[in-house]
Amino acid sequence: MLDKIFKLRENNTTVRKEIIAGVTTFMAMAYILAINPEILSVAGASKESIFAATALASFFGSVLMGLLANLPIGLAPSMGLNTFFAVTVVVGMGHSYPFALVAVFLSGVLFLIMSLFNIREVIVDAIPANLKLSLSVGIGLFITIVGLKSSGIIVGDPNTLLTLGKFSNSSVVLGFIGIAISATLLVLKIPGAILISIIAATIIGIPMGVTLIADDFQPLSSSIGMTNHFVNFDWSQIWTLDMFIAVITFMFVAIFDVVGTLIGVCNSAKLLDKRGNVPNIKKALLADAITTTVGAAMGTSTVGSYVESAAGVLAGGRTGLTAITVGILFLCSLLFAPLFLIIPGAATCCALVMIGLFMLRGIVNIEFEDLSEAIPAYITIIFIPLSYSIANGIMLGIISYVIINISIGKYEKLTPMVLILAILFILKFVLL
Repeated sequence: MLDKIFKLRENNTTVRKEIIAGVTTFMAMAYILAINPEILSVAGASKESIFAATALASFFGSVLMGLLANLPIGLAPSMGLNTFFAVTVVVGMGHSYPFALVAVFLSGVLFLIMSLFNIREVIVDAIPANLKLSLSVGIGLFITIVGLKSSGIIVGDPNTLLTLGKFSNSSVVLGFIGIAISATLLVLKIPGAILISIIAATIIGIPMGVTLIADDFQPLSSSIGMTNHFVNFDWSQIWTLDMFIAVITFMFVAIFDVVGTLIGVCNSAKLLDKRGNVPNIKKALLADAITTTVGAAMGTSTVGSYVESAAGVLAGGRTGLTAITVGILFLCSLLFAPLFLIIPGAATCCALVMIGLFMLRGIVNIEFEDLSEAIPAYITIIFIPLSYSIANGIMLGIISYVIINISIGKYEKLTPMVLILAILFILKFVLL
């Protein structure tokens, strides 16, 4: 039955592989359960409420992605947009939490309309092939930095921007231990290598003082907190300029974060078709759009596809069964919250670093001999990690692609959609 629903044989996978992949992806994504409540609490929401909203929205979105699009991609509240939600819209603009939820809800409705009329699908298909390949590479470098930063292996420096962390920091040492374990297991082709590495690093981190366990630690929650922001909307300022700016920003960033993630993860899973397009792209975008609106109703910021899904792909995930496993684990996290939240960032570092390695493979297929293709691809690759944004890398890559090809007279390479996107991106950078 599962084989028929998820086409397991056709995708050369098994139920066991998909479940291991789902657990691996969840472990790589689980940090959002700790980080999202921390960020959104700045806007005045209770951490317990946001934890529940995060878990429920992630459960809904991941299961919907698995059933609707049959892709191994987990969904959860998007990093970056949650900061924009709390720090910019609520604290910076001085608006209420319900005001920000309305902005997220409206952006989700716009996503849904664009998906139903294939506008988002057209946008995805319009991205040149070499830029799609560069997305995977750029995202690989991006999540490598995220992983190294989470363990303190790289830290900020006022003189050099970044520098190596101190080995006197136990988190740094644990991060390197995790990388060594995962590298060894991957070379030996041990099934579930990434997941084993995360668990091993978490256990090793206990005597090192990195994995913190309270004296009264209980693996099960004594109670399940429910969100008190369910359908907590403030429609009184819907026609204001601030609402327009918030909605447009949520919409633009989310669209291209999702597009970049879908292309990057599916490319690493070798699921792209001969034209480099994502299979079931319309259904995937619909799942993302629907989940954003539902997530807003539950009380959390924009929900989107997670690049950490590449961890599950690396573990063998190829179908929606992986995503459904991720969703079920997010639901279970309501009961096992204390257990999941003890996993330190240093323990998940190894997963993200190894994912980054495997996502670099697409760079060999970029046409570096043709500089009109290579330069935009290069710009995309470097600006995703350096601006800490998938969306910025995509937008700058497309703008440079259009400018270069207009400059050399290769107008035939520029489709109307690419030209429209370039103009919109330029306006976005200038006006927002």
